[in-house]
Amino acid sequence: MDDKPIKVLLIEDDPDNTRLIREMLADARHTRFAVERVDRLSRGTVRLAGVAIDVILLDLLLPDSEGPDTFAKVYAQAPGVPIIVLSGHADEDVAIRAVREGAQDYLVKNQLESRSLVRAIRCAIERHRLLKDLLGKARQELIAMSLADGLTGLYNRRAFLTLAERQLKIANRTNKELLLLCVTLDNLTWINDTVGRYEGNLALVGIASLLKSTLRDPDIIARIGEDEFAVLAVNAPGVSTDILIARLHENLKVLNAQTGHSYLLVLSVGAACYDPKSPCSLEALMAGSKRSLAENRRGNQIIVSTPPGQ
Repeated sequence: MDDKPIKVLLIEDDPDNTRLIREMLADARHTRFAVERVDRLSRGTVRLAGVAIDVILLDLLLPDSEGPDTFAKVYAQAPGVPIIVLSGHADEDVAIRAVREGAQDYLVKNQLESRSLVRAIRCAIERHRLLKDLLGKARQELIAMSLADGLTGLYNRRAFLTLAERQLKIANRTNKELLLLCVTLDNLTWINDTVGRYEGNLALVGIASLLKSTLRDPDIIARIGEDEFAVLAVNAPGVSTDILIARLHENLKVLNAQTGHSYLLVLSVGAACYDPKSPCSLEALMAGSKRSLAENRRGNQIIVSTPPGQ
């Protein structure tokens, strides 16, 4: 027998049906029930605003409410509680409609017996729990999908903007500098056009792995465009730029050596430092890193590698 009783709210105005249901649940051998009964829908909705209930047994024909509206009002008040509809033969169609609209089950009153009632309650609670778990997992997956780049698994642009804004606020409070890197895979178009988009996708995945192995766990790494990545290095003063670029350079050499392709992956990098003593917007910080990227491309200053023949 379970130590904790199942809390049942019975919304039923008929005293005989109430007594019968109480007796049936009291006869259950392996499950304990704590039954609370109200005889009006209005009293039921008030009760649902109080202490938690595990399951609702709902008569659709009440003195202050009848038919589909009865279920709709209870469901709106307690969408997180499984509901079993109690019906007579005359309103069985209404009960079936309630199941379609969210009720876990319906039981015909003159066919009730203890074993089937207990089984219906336990199954309703379990189905409802499983549904909540599935919806929770689906919601988490949707959230993850909405924040992640589908190809590389890095954050996407939306996630990067959200997280970077948060880091700017933290930097302002802690007086810690940040470093924003804008990284582009310069020869992605050439790879796609020459050896195929599949190889281009592999190149992007390779650069994502390169960035993750080069940066630290707290740093925010994202793919924000077709061939463009962004990195926000936390607690990183501007003087660390050369160190990060050098590390990226060495790791890219290793990656290019491991792939064994006839071509090299080519990266360009732009950098901008965020100083909380002279704060700016994230938009301005990103614009600064892109200006640095353009200058480095023109001056051939921070091109990490070059393809054969260049």
